[in-house]
Amino acid sequence: MALIVQKYGGTSIGTVERIQNVAHKIKKWREQGNELVIVVSAMSGETNRLIGLAQQITNHPNPRELDMILTTGEQVTIGLLAIALESIGVPAISFTGQQVGILTDQSFNKARIQSIDNKKIRAELDAGKVVVIAGFQGVDEQGNLTTLGRGGSDTTGVALAAALKADECQIYTDVDGVYTTDPRVVPKARRLDRISFDEMLEMASLGSKVLQIRSVEFASKYKVRLRVLSTFEENPQGTLICSEEELMENPVISGIAFSRDEAKLTVLGVPDRPGIAYAILKPISDANIEVDMIIQNQSVAGTTDFTFTVSRNDCDKALAILKTHATEMGAKEVLSDKGIVKVSLVGIGMRSHAGVAARMFEVLFNEGVNIEMISTTEIKISVVIREGELERAVQSLHAAFDLE
Repeated sequence: MALIVQKYGGTSIGTVERIQNVAHKIKKWREQGNELVIVVSAMSGETNRLIGLAQQITNHPNPRELDMILTTGEQVTIGLLAIALESIGVPAISFTGQQVGILTDQSFNKARIQSIDNKKIRAELDAGKVVVIAGFQGVDEQGNLTTLGRGGSDTTGVALAAALKADECQIYTDVDGVYTTDPRVVPKARRLDRISFDEMLEMASLGSKVLQIRSVEFASKYKVRLRVLSTFEENPQGTLICSEEELMENPVISGIAFSRDEAKLTVLGVPDRPGIAYAILKPISDANIEVDMIIQNQSVAGTTDFTFTVSRNDCDKALAILKTHATEMGAKEVLSDKGIVKVSLVGIGMRSHAGVAARMFEVLFNEGVNIEMISTTEIKISVVIREGELERAVQSLHAAFDLE
C-alpha cells in the first residue's frame, strides 16, 4: 500500500463529465490498495471569471476580499468530486484548506504555507476514505482566507505530500510530462522520463509553465517524489522529478527553456563609483520589481552603462522609476527595450562537461543570432537575443545538443 497525493488542474476537471472521469481514475488507484489524498483546482476559467466579477466593481479590489471570492472556485470542485466518487462506490470526504489546517502567512493573493495539521486527513484516511482537498488556499493566524497565487494548487499538493510523508505526489494536467523544450516550437521535442529537482527549478524559473516554481522548491526541500502526468491518457508514464541520486545518468543538457516575458533597461553614462548599482536597483526593489540578468560595462572616462532585465509587464513602471531618479544618479539617459527574449540551456551534466557555452555560442553564431546578454549558473546558460530570432535559436540548439 502506498500513500499518494494527486493534484488535478482546472482543465482536468473543467466539466462535470471530466470530474466523473477523474473519479473513475481515482477509483482504479484505490482498487490497487493505495491511500489517496486528492487536491483540485477550480474549474478551468473559473478563477479568471471571479477576478472579472470583482474588477467590474473596481480595478483594484481589496486583496483580502478578493481572496474571499477566489477560494469559492475550489470549494465547488471538491464538493463535486466527492459526490462523483461517492456515486461510484468510493467513500470520500471534501475539505477546504481552512478545514484541514493549511496555515499561511498574511500575504493575500500570494500567501506562503507555514504549516499543515495532518491529523484530520490522517483520521479520514484511516477510516478508509479518499480525502479531497481544495488547492490554492489556506488560512492565516487571524482566520482570514488566503490564496497562494497562480498555480498554487501545485504547491498545496506538494506541501500535503511532505506533511503526510507520501510516497509520491502526482500532478495531473493537460500535458503528458516535461519536454526537452516546447513542442510547439520544436515538434521533435521529446518527453523526459526523469529530471532532477535542480533542473526542473531552472526550467520552471526560465519559462517552462508545466509546474509552479514554489511547488518544485517545496518538493526539493522535503525530497517529495514528484511526477507530472496527463489526465487524458490511459496508464500515463509522465515525467518523474526527483533527487539527483535517483537519476540513472546525467545528460549534459536536459532541456531548453525560453521566456518571451522579457524587457531590458539600460542606464547610460552613470558615474563609475561605489554604490552606483545600489542607487539604480534600490528603487526598483522598493517597487517590488524583480530583476533578472545584470550587466555593468567597463568604465570609460569615469562613467559606465548599467543594463538589467525585468518582466515585460514591469518595464514601463521600472522605466518611470529610473527616469525619476536619473538626475540624482547622474545618468545621461535611460532606455528600455521590449523586443528581447531569453533562451537557456539547462542540465546538471554541465558540472562535469566543459565547452557547453562555447558550443552554444558557436551554434548561435552559425545561425546569425546576436547575443546581447549572458548569464550562467552551475547548471544553466542563459542568453538574451532579439525576439524575432527565438524559434530559430531554440530549434538549432535543440538539434545541436542531440535533444530530439
